[in-house]
Amino acid sequence: MTGAVAARLAELGLQLPPVAGPVAAYLPAVVVGDLVWTSGQLPFVDGALPTTGVVGEGAGLVPPPDAARLARICAVNALAAIGSVADLDRVVRVVKVVGFVASAPGFGGQPQVVDGASRLFGEVFGEAGRHARSAVGVAALPLGAPVEVEVVAALR
Repeated sequence: MTGAVAARLAELGLQLPPVAGPVAAYLPAVVVGDLVWTSGQLPFVDGALPTTGVVGEGAGLVPPPDAARLARICAVNALAAIGSVADLDRVVRVVKVVGFVASAPGFGGQPQVVDGASRLFGEVFGEAGRHARSAVGVAALPLGAPVEVEVVAALR
């Protein structure tokens, strides 16, 4: 990968991983018109989840700051998915981010967790990385992941 986005990722010390293969019948990303839609991206590192479980405060739960770091990994994986169908230098705006957080009962910090992804898009794309967003608490996510992120980006 070459170009401005690749250079910015290198400045941030980030390298895009190979696109995670689907775990069911779907594609990692699809381009429709000038939009690219990613499937939900889990925080895979080298093909494995670095941690599993639900997010919350207390013993046996994934601490919110750790979950925010995992959301950042999801965002990097989303960039890889986008890059699999379009040159990342064609991205003119991150339009929408939806973050799902496997949440312990009573946990309400989903926005802070999903900020891990949102901040990454701002670091990579600047103002064009600012987006509309939903941060949703759920009972469970695929493979026991604590967080999942999907993205819609506009292309030129």
